[in-house]
Amino acid sequence: MKLNILAEREDVRGRLYEVEANGKAVSVLLTFHALARSARWSLTPPQVLRTLIFPEEVLRGHRDRFIAQRRSGRHVVRVIYEYERQLPVAVTVYCPLLKRYFEGGGRHEDRILP
Repeated sequence: MKLNILAEREDVRGRLYEVEANGKAVSVLLTFHALARSARWSLTPPQVLRTLIFPEEVLRGHRDRFIAQRRSGRHVVRVIYEYERQLPVAVTVYCPLLKRYFEGGGRHEDRILP
């Protein structure tokens, strides 16, 4: 599960990342809100991108959004995202205790990379 950030640039809503993962290229937008929340939880953009691209679980959220989850010690990184014209957009990020949200069943309601 190799992840390379090929390029990043500022966007009106946040920062757009061009990422290569497992030999496939994908673009992902991290909104300014998601970037601020990541910093609050001491998560780097690569950690957030790894959660989005290689999640352990993806659950269906409210209003056609998805929740990508990946364990991190006693916590779980949760990235709430949606699609805008096929572009994955990370809306927010947080890192609660693992036992509160992580189901552990490997359920994937969505995948950014097939």
